Amino acid sequence: MDNYANPRETFWRTASRITVSAHLFGILANILMLIWLLHYREGINLDSASPYRIFNVHPFLMLFGFIFLTGEAMMAYKTVPAPRQTQKYLHMFLNLSALVLGIVGIHAAFKFHDKMNIVDMYSLHSWIGIGTLCLFILQWIFGFSLFVFPKASVVTRSMLAPWHVSGGRILLYMAICAAETGLMQKFTFMQLTNNRESYLINFLALTILLFGITVDLSVSLGRFA
Repeated sequence: MDNYANPRETFWRTASRITVSAHLFGILANILMLIWLLHYREGINLDSASPYRIFNVHPFLMLFGFIFLTGEAMMAYKTVPAPRQTQKYLHMFLNLSALVLGIVGIHAAFKFHDKMNIVDMYSLHSWIGIGTLCLFILQWIFGFSLFVFPKASVVTRSMLAPWHVSGGRILLYMAICAAETGLMQKFTFMQLTNNRESYLINFLALTILLFGITVDLSVSLGRFA
């Protein structure tokens, strides 16, 4: 009976639990990524003489710097117990950080291709990835100019806010799609003989997907809280 009497409280409790799950899935995905790159794939170093260490910067930054921080930015706008203005600036800062680290991650992939004499932008993964980054830049500029500076009128912000929210959710799933296709592509090229590494990559892909789903649910249910 209490659930029907207090629907907002019910949604708030559900959204809070899912938000915690999203944080945990995101942290787990980053841990699995680090174990994979540091234990099985030589390590991470953008200035290394080894092209493979340079490449490893790419998956790490695209996960932590792009997918994880983007998801955290989306949840911050609804879940951080702070004034709306603080939530807005935290949301903007996390997205900007994701954008900068994402650009560095893309740079690492191009640098690896140059060292290995590999053609750029030849795979579906690269098409989805670069498309996501370009749209993310437009999304951030759109959001900054609309909601922060110079800031549109209240009516305009109210009309365009749903499009901004929907665009963010779409871009998160596009980034996850790029990550999943990238892991599959790497899995295919590596010709793994170690079953443990194969399982690790599969679990990593699943946790990335679960992170995206729980972030989306957290943001969706948070609208009713």
